[in-house]
Amino acid sequence: MDSVSALSSAAASTVNGTYAVKKANDIQADSVTQLLNSVAAPASAQYNNPPNLGNKVDIKV
Repeated sequence: MDSVSALSSAAASTVNGTYAVKKANDIQADSVTQLLNSVAAPASAQYNNPPNLGNKVDIKV
């Protein structure tokens, strides 16, 4: 095997590896987007405080 074909083989291997990594990142990004879109939005908290509570500081424990 001469040095030119060895270099071209190494370059092709590097290009293929880079392409595979980019495709894997794209697939992972699509999966994460689908998961985030499937999560329901949280419901807002509804407190039933008496009228005199929560006028200055409202702390729930």
